[in-house]
Amino acid sequence: MTTLRIIAFGYFFALLGAAALNYVPGITDSEGLAFGIFELDIFDDALHLVSALWALGAALTSHRASKIFLLLFGALYLADGAMGLAFGSGYLDMGIFTNGVLDLPFGFKILANLPHIGLGGFALFAGLFLDRK
Repeated sequence: MTTLRIIAFGYFFALLGAAALNYVPGITDSEGLAFGIFELDIFDDALHLVSALWALGAALTSHRASKIFLLLFGALYLADGAMGLAFGSGYLDMGIFTNGVLDLPFGFKILANLPHIGLGGFALFAGLFLDRK
């Protein structure tokens, strides 16, 4: 088992957890916000679930598939987080198209987009620099 395959397995579990957030009692508040920050809808859940299955498929397939997953996933999620930071909406859940540019406090934008920036940034880093078989 290579380092990148292990990391891809980790992404499977992390993304599966993200997809389950709306369905765990106590995680969402009375307004439907996870941790009081994220408003996760069916599109977000589907995105996280499909991404989790992509990570699992890559991890089970090969080192090369895991590297491709980490590079593509990393670039997509990091760019989505950066867009959310700049505009208040990302593109992966179609938020920029359905909500447009949102005038939100910058601190809130940081908290709301940190998961995609962190997950995307680390995946990209791993795919580029942790490629040891």
